[in-house]
Amino acid sequence: MTAREPRGMLREASHQIIAGGSAGLVEICLMHPLDVVKTRFQIQRGTSDPNSYKSLGDCFRTIFRNEGISGFYKGILPPIVAETPKRAVKFFTFEQYKKLLNLTPLSPGLALSVAGLGAGLTEAVVVNPFEVVKVSLQANRDSFAEQPSSFAQARRIINSEGFGLRGLNKGLTSTLGRHGVFNMIYFGFYFNVKDAIPSSPDPTLEFLRKFAIGLVSGTISSCVNIPFDVAKSRIQGPQPVPGEIKYRTCFQSMALVYREEGYLALYKGLVPKIMRLGPGGAVMLLVYEYVSGWLQKNW
Repeated sequence: MTAREPRGMLREASHQIIAGGSAGLVEICLMHPLDVVKTRFQIQRGTSDPNSYKSLGDCFRTIFRNEGISGFYKGILPPIVAETPKRAVKFFTFEQYKKLLNLTPLSPGLALSVAGLGAGLTEAVVVNPFEVVKVSLQANRDSFAEQPSSFAQARRIINSEGFGLRGLNKGLTSTLGRHGVFNMIYFGFYFNVKDAIPSSPDPTLEFLRKFAIGLVSGTISSCVNIPFDVAKSRIQGPQPVPGEIKYRTCFQSMALVYREEGYLALYKGLVPKIMRLGPGGAVMLLVYEYVSGWLQKNW
């Protein structure tokens, strides 16, 4: 291997990491309010919950009235702190898994989906502690000024419950399922459909083509993986009875929600999730591709 080859590999990895981090940062800043709304719906336990929101509009109005505009940005620091490494890990590992799977007998289309699955599982391990802190902050209905900081909340969780599966890493299995399933469909659908639909020489039409494919990709992925997301929110959010752990594991939580609240309860928060990850997924892929293209041309 020549000296030029490691430099080329390092530059390529740098492009993927920078572009992936940029994609995550833009997406989280634009879409975080919808993530707060989604989490609020997922942690409420049916109409018997005294804090139950009547509709999506009621949720937005109640948060704005009781917590102010800052209420929509509760828990944003953990995702921002995590987003650059998280998305960098997602896109970097996707590219590496894709290279490895190209050496196997898998068809190119299937290899893209498997690479997405691997990237999602890797991403989940990195992001889960940040998710635990984020969900605990988003579940807090006090005004923004009265709630603890992200670092104070993380210290509280570590001091009371530790780093393990009951503390800063609780809900890991649900997070693995959520990210693995999402990215398997997200990357597999986007790149397979993008390759199947001819590109346009018109930059505006080409942008719209990619955005539309990314939008559909993010929407389908969100619809399929949301039961894992509901289980994750129940495990990581406040338990119904203080001091008593009701939601323990991924599939136990899904079964419990289904038995007590019905099948549709596994799809709580679907509308705000689609509103966030449909266009958010498109934004992320487009930012990644355009930043990566710019870096390849200019650096």
